[in-house]
Amino acid sequence: MPLIPPLSEDDLDPELHDLVQFFQVTLGGVPNSVLTMARRPPMARAFVELNKAVMTDYGAVTLEFKRLVGYVSSLSSGCLYCQAHMILASERFGASEERLNSVWEFEKSPHFTEAEKAALAFALAASTVPNAVDAAVAERLRAHWSEDAIAELTGVVSLFGWLNRWNDTMGTPLEELPVSRGEMRLKDATGWSKGKHG
Repeated sequence: MPLIPPLSEDDLDPELHDLVQFFQVTLGGVPNSVLTMARRPPMARAFVELNKAVMTDYGAVTLEFKRLVGYVSSLSSGCLYCQAHMILASERFGASEERLNSVWEFEKSPHFTEAEKAALAFALAASTVPNAVDAAVAERLRAHWSEDAIAELTGVVSLFGWLNRWNDTMGTPLEELPVSRGEMRLKDATGWSKGKHG
């Protein structure tokens, strides 16, 4: 049972209702996390705008790879809600079957470049509490990515730091589409379940 239930889309003011439709493209529906934030509309608006700014394609980090970084960040933090959402979003943004089926073991996977492995290792370390980004992680990352790209990657990890904390605290109920992708892609490989998000 969630700490507090999400609002219905019908309960949103027209401006916020229109703004959150952004998620129809990225996730196939408006997530319950945003519908819970909508109890304070300025907070929901700020989150949606931050999400759009962080997940924009600036040319250095692809939209697909940003979603895979979000998945690894959420895997590191243990947020089952965001793991399901990001494996779904990675699929929707064109991740291959091979990448979708091996992202949790990216270091051993031939489907990720050395640059991508460095970025995913960074996401894993940056999402650990306490933060585990050390000189070796930083050096590996800088060997493959520009400073601007590193800012983008850190933005993704930081966005999911907010979401992981929000959803695990709220016990946000998972929607049907991400549940189906979690069960299809993650359950057997990582032991994923809805947990408190059921």
